[in-house]
Amino acid sequence: MRFAFFGDVVGRSGREGLAEHLPGLRRRLGLEFVIVNAENAAAGFGITEATARDLFDAGADCLTLGNHAWDQKEALTYIAREPRLIRPLNYPPFAGAPGRGAQMFETTSGKRIVVINLLGRIHMDSLDDPFAAVDRELEASPLGAVADALVVDMHAEITSEKMGMGHFCDGRASLVVGTHTHVPTADAQILPGGTAYQTDAGACADYDSVIGNDKEEPLRRFTTRISGGRFKPAEGPATVCGVFVETNDATGLARRIEPIRVGGRLKETIPSVESVKA
Repeated sequence: MRFAFFGDVVGRSGREGLAEHLPGLRRRLGLEFVIVNAENAAAGFGITEATARDLFDAGADCLTLGNHAWDQKEALTYIAREPRLIRPLNYPPFAGAPGRGAQMFETTSGKRIVVINLLGRIHMDSLDDPFAAVDRELEASPLGAVADALVVDMHAEITSEKMGMGHFCDGRASLVVGTHTHVPTADAQILPGGTAYQTDAGACADYDSVIGNDKEEPLRRFTTRISGGRFKPAEGPATVCGVFVETNDATGLARRIEPIRVGGRLKETIPSVESVKA
């Protein structure tokens, strides 16, 4: 199975970049499923029905969220009727969070892929244990038996927590990928148990920025410690960042992971067509 995961879409620039590049990437790489982290899609904070529609129209099959899931209040009702929108799994049961933290999808060829969204706990909102939460889902949807592929989006602040999740899921997931810090890391690899891993997928955003935001306000706060207003997404051309994964159809484990970077300012990296196995 061939699928791709794209990191945090930041504002209009990220949405337009994905709309420009994703259709061609789907054709070129033969993608059967596309997951996009969209928690910054609406003006940099949260998601709306209109911005979600933009991403679905661009070719996303599933959208994951993160710590900004509810910044746009309409997301609280939209997620209840949109099964392709996934929020962090590890909200405590008493919180009454709407929507789902894990969902199984079926591709046009009949393959089943499970997508799980988690929120880290270090320097982030205080939710339930993401390791215990994902363990229950992995037990409920074993790879190669119930699921043909299984993807974990670990939305977290620090690299060690993301790496820990990768090793915790190794051999039980097709891909564990980090989001939230918006900078693509150079550690794409297949872990010893067969799970593809990258610490951060990067963002779909203008990289002439501070993690996708216009530079002026972050620099003001760093240099003066005084806020001059809200952060606003940078509006230049976006670099679309993500990872391409190919799995073994028998086991659901990864046999290939490669970074994707196209458009904008960063050096282009696209998996070669010739080396993509049928």
